[in-house]
Amino acid sequence: MKIGIVNETTEGERRVALIPDSVKRLKKNHEVILEPGAGDSAAFADEEFTAVGATVDSSAWQADVVLKIQKPTLEEIGKLREGSIFVSLLWPLQNPDLAKALAEKKVTAIGLESIPRTTLAQAMDVLSSQASLAGYWSVVAAAERLPKIFPLMMTPAG
Repeated sequence: MKIGIVNETTEGERRVALIPDSVKRLKKNHEVILEPGAGDSAAFADEEFTAVGATVDSSAWQADVVLKIQKPTLEEIGKLREGSIFVSLLWPLQNPDLAKALAEKKVTAIGLESIPRTTLAQAMDVLSSQASLAGYWSVVAAAERLPKIFPLMMTPAG
């Protein structure tokens, strides 16, 4: 199976759908294709992906499974191969035109935000991990702006 990792086009998005360590594990059974520069905003150079066996090629959108963090644009949906699988945050109830365009393209779409937040699905739970990170970072950002010393006993949890 060919797995494609594509560029994030949403302004401010600095993540990449798979990091080189994950690619290394997938390469045992699958071919991984990285769109050129897809890891740049997350501080992963193309060479880090090729070092673990990925191929850097603009055909990543034509893979059997295409991975992205943010929902695709209508233009990006046009790049998908009919019958492929697309995995990202989709929010289909808030984006019915997007859901319709994916269905018309005959793409199986998996919205990561729809995976149940249970212990069985914990490894795939994108919402809890990002909420935890945001909570932690909010404390760090606040500490930076605080006009006095920040006691070491402070944590994001309270």
